[in-house]
Parts: sequence; structure tokens; C-alpha cells
Amino acid sequence: MGSASWLIHSLRAQPLLIVLRPGEPLRALPTLERLQELGLIHVEIAWQPKPGWADQMRELIDRFPALELGAASVCQLQGVADAAAAGCRYAVSPLLNSELQQRAAERELLLVPGVMSPSEVHQARRLGCGIVKLFPAVSVGIDHWRRLREPLGAPLPYCIAAGGLNPGDVLPWLEAGVDAVALGSGLTAALQAAADAGLEALQDVLTQLGR
Repeated sequence: MGSASWLIHSLRAQPLLIVLRPGEPLRALPTLERLQELGLIHVEIAWQPKPGWADQMRELIDRFPALELGAASVCQLQGVADAAAAGCRYAVSPLLNSELQQRAAERELLLVPGVMSPSEVHQARRLGCGIVKLFPAVSVGIDHWRRLREPLGAPLPYCIAAGGLNPGDVLPWLEAGVDAVALGSGLTAALQAAADAGLEALQDVLTQLGR
């Protein structure tokens, strides 16, 4: 599978990802412009099993070379194929699926699997996954990852907490032991309610992170 080291290195510099669900990738253009202005680096665009998704995603990657754009919500083999065809360096799944991991490896695509239970974390580690997504994070609670360390033994994979979190959760979750945080619906709701307020909340997080 694609090496996780480059993404881990990038996330250590800015342990934050933003997940967008525009339906069609090009609809994310205005939001991506605002996020880039704020200094965000890692943005996931939700994969959709629609014709043209890969072409639109490739156009976004070409337009925003300073962003690390990946594919989110990859649950099918076609999603792996589309992410690779678009030129994504990474994709993220809510699932831990060995067939998806194998196909991603064949295409030299880093696929970050979703995990929740100790068994899933253990399996991901056995599959060689250097980075995982704790999903949905809000369902297991802020201390979940820390509590896995002793019974499973070190080292655990690099962990991105995702699912139901909002900007105010970023620092507490990082302090609780996860390595990075992904914001999706929680940030989208803030932006929809008050775009300026949502962007200010995100800017505050970046300031607190010192990035």
C-alpha cells in the first residue's frame, strides 16, 4: 500500500483535515479558496459514484497545488480507482476492508481505513496500516484511543479522529492523545449557519495550533 510516512509528516505540521461533501468536486471551489486563504493544508472531498468525479477531482488538484487533496468516504473499489485516476495521493474510508487496501496498494494510493474497536485497530496494524481514522469519534468518546494503548501495546497507528467533531473539539482531542482531527459535518454546519463565524472558528483553531 502507499506509504503513510509523507502524510504523517504533513499532519504533524498541521494536525487538521477538513472534509467537504459538495456532491460534485468543482462545487467545492469557493470553499477551497477560502480554506487555502486561511492556511489549511489537508482537505478531503467526498467520493461519489458518479461519472466525471475523477475528472473534476483532478481539476481541483491542478488548481490547488498547495493543498493536499484526498478522497473521502471511499467504500467501493470504484472509489479507489477514481481516487487514483484523479491523482489523489491519499484516500480515506469509514471501513477497514482488506480488499480495498489491496487494490489501493496496487495503485500506489495511500488508503486510510476507518476503525473503532480494538479488533479493528489490531487488524489494521496487521495489514500494515500506518495511519487510521477513528470513526465515528463522537460515538466512542475522547478517551477511547488513549485507553487502547496499554491493552493493544505500542506502537498504535497514527490516529485521525473523525466523525461528529466541531472546531472546539480539536485541541481537547489532540490533548487526549489522538494525532490529528478531521472536521466534516460539524464545520459545515457552522459555515452554513454563519460563514464568517465558521471561518473565524477555524482560524482560531489554526492560531491555537501555532500553524
